[in-house]
Parts: sequence; structure tokens; C-alpha cells
Amino acid sequence: MRPPVSHHRPSGEGPSGPRPRVYSPDLTPPWKKPRTVPEVPAEPGLVVEEPGTGFCGAVIRCEAGAVTLEDRFGRHRVFPLAAGGFLLEGRAVTLVKPASGPVRPTRTASGSVAVPEARARVARAGRIYVEGRHDAELVEKVWGDDLRVEGVVVEYLEGVDDLPAIVEAFAPGPDARLGVLVDHLVPGSKEWRIAESVTSEHALVVGHPYIDVWEAVKPSSLGIDAWPRVPRGQDWKTGVCRALGWPENTGAAWKGILSHVRSYKDLQPELLGRVEQLIDFVTVPPG
Repeated sequence: MRPPVSHHRPSGEGPSGPRPRVYSPDLTPPWKKPRTVPEVPAEPGLVVEEPGTGFCGAVIRCEAGAVTLEDRFGRHRVFPLAAGGFLLEGRAVTLVKPASGPVRPTRTASGSVAVPEARARVARAGRIYVEGRHDAELVEKVWGDDLRVEGVVVEYLEGVDDLPAIVEAFAPGPDARLGVLVDHLVPGSKEWRIAESVTSEHALVVGHPYIDVWEAVKPSSLGIDAWPRVPRGQDWKTGVCRALGWPENTGAAWKGILSHVRSYKDLQPELLGRVEQLIDFVTVPPG
């Protein structure tokens, strides 16, 4: 008897014999394949490096296929949004225009990391005192976000002639430190002698060398070459307006000055350091 015919074929065989193996058309080894370069939105404040020039800076704006970077010296450079054209923390990335809609800043006007979701802290017992309203408005514009996060209130004194009595009335202590910012704090000045008379270990009096806080704004931010010298005996602010050809309205002049202050970069370092010092002083934990 003839054995039954089997229709089973060995694995890998077709009707007319073994099937040919099918290979992927891409035989490039994995280590030779080009890596995918991630796309990163060019959000304001993002710090990247352009490897061709070595220029490293924060994104200022992104428009029309180009991005503007600002380095730590305040210099601006514009670069095209080329694929893989930037380094982010040492890795190649492609910057792309951010999605339309409101963009939250990543830095505050003082240069600190922004905390957009943070609620204002309940005010501390400690305070920062400044001489006048213009000083207070300038500190608020640049450091306002930081002060709200820290719960620090800024008040103005309308002068420092009575500073020792004001400090005594405040009664600073370990849980209620007092910081004071004084104009024209230079050796031998009236302000210097007044500041020296404050001796509480829980009060810190610091100042800048300028006659008025107006001078702490960089002239370049206002489009002038320098702050003019005002002869002794003249009201300094009125003299400045007269020398610069501004209307002799100091209130309006200050509004114009303040409108040109956008961040700490518009202020002189002699003021920046002192305000940061006061914030640190009044927020240090007791002990």
C-alpha cells in the first residue's frame, strides 16, 4: 500500500522550494544612524549656545525665522532657526517658534527664576525702608515679584533725617529685621553720619553713591550720554530736567525714566548689590 501523501512543508519552504529571506532595505548599523535632533520652543529666557560662534545667551525674542539671544554682558545677536543649530546643555537642538498665545517669562525683572504659580507670602514682620516714593517705585518694578514671594514689604520715609528715631520706633529684632536703603551714602556726607548712628544688630543701613535714585538708572537705557552735573545750590532733579531739555516737571520726568526700566540690566550695579543685600538680610531665618 502507498503511504499517504503529506501536504506539510518544512518551515521556510514555499510551493517550489525554500523561501528567500527578506532583509530590511536599511542595513545601516544602529550606531551609524543619525540621531534625531529634538525641537525645543524658543521661549524667552531659554539659555542656548550657537556652536558656530560660541555665542551663549538667553532668548529675547523669536520671529520671522530668527531668534535673538542676549549674553551676560547685554550684547544681542540674531541667528537663523536652522535645524540642529543650537546647543542646549551641551546637546544639539532645533529651536522652533513657540506656540502662539501668552508666554510666561522664565525670569523676573531682577533676574531671579520666575515662580508664576506661587502665591504672595503673608507679609513678614521685617521691612525694607527706602528714602522716597521714587526709590520705592523703582524697587517695586524690578524686585516686586521677588518681594511678594518672600513676603517683604517696602515702605518709604520721605528722607532719612529722623532715621535713628524711626529705627528705634520700629524696634527691630531677630524675627523682625529692618533694612534701610539710603541715597548718596558716601564717607563724610550727612547721610553717612546718620547711618553710622544706627547701631542695632537687627538693622542694616546700606546705600548707593548717587545723589538721587534717578542716577542709578543707566544713561544708556534712557538714550542720554550721561547724567548732567548740577551746580550746588540748585534742586538736583529740576537741574537735571533743565540740563537735558526736559520739561521742568520732576513727576512727569520720573514717569518717563521709570518707563525705560525693564529689568535689572537697566540699573547700575551699585544699586543692584545693595537691594539684594537688604532682601537677604531681612529674610534670613532667626538664629
